[in-house]
Amino acid sequence: MIRTTDKRSHVRRATAVLAAGAAAVLLAACGSDGDGTGDHSGHGNGSGASASPSAPASKSAQNAADVTFAQGMIPHHRQAIEMADLAPTRAESPAVKKLAADIKNAQDPEIKTLSGWLTSWGEEVPAPGAMDHSTHGGDGDTGGMMTTEEMDGLKNAKGKAFDTAFMELMIKHHEGAVAMARTEQAQGAFTDARTMAQAIITSQSAEIAQMNKLLGKS
Repeated sequence: MIRTTDKRSHVRRATAVLAAGAAAVLLAACGSDGDGTGDHSGHGNGSGASASPSAPASKSAQNAADVTFAQGMIPHHRQAIEMADLAPTRAESPAVKKLAADIKNAQDPEIKTLSGWLTSWGEEVPAPGAMDHSTHGGDGDTGGMMTTEEMDGLKNAKGKAFDTAFMELMIKHHEGAVAMARTEQAQGAFTDARTMAQAIITSQSAEIAQMNKLLGKS
């Protein structure tokens, strides 16, 4: 009886071990299938994730010309917006009023972008009200920036006199911006800054042509 019991006990233990082993295999298989499914989707996400870090890496680093462009264009744009803000209450021509609005709508977002670049580069953002002409070049080159006297004259003008003064001064202002943008394209390294420079050349050249036409100069 003892031997029979021992045999049965051994059989039961062996059966339990086999059952436990089979369960472990099944669990491992299920876990593998679940992980495999996760891995497939993970690979999809992984390839997408690996693509995004490569995007910033594809952008070239900034150089001194990019910094000069950003630091010079910010006060330049600010002055253009200051001029444009005078038009709603002083201009007579609807075309001049619309032109002023277009200038403000285009240049205000660019100021924010330029400021963001400088901050990310660890460079100084020109303070509001700063009109540093040194960034535009030497030999008295102000990049088309208005003098205090010119701005005061524009503020005091109204009607057709304002329209004429606004367009004549803005043409000079735009020509300075286009020259700065061309310098950035020739010497800059930062891709986005060069792209903005091209946009400035295109849009402001078109506005110069429009203002010359309104002035009867073309």
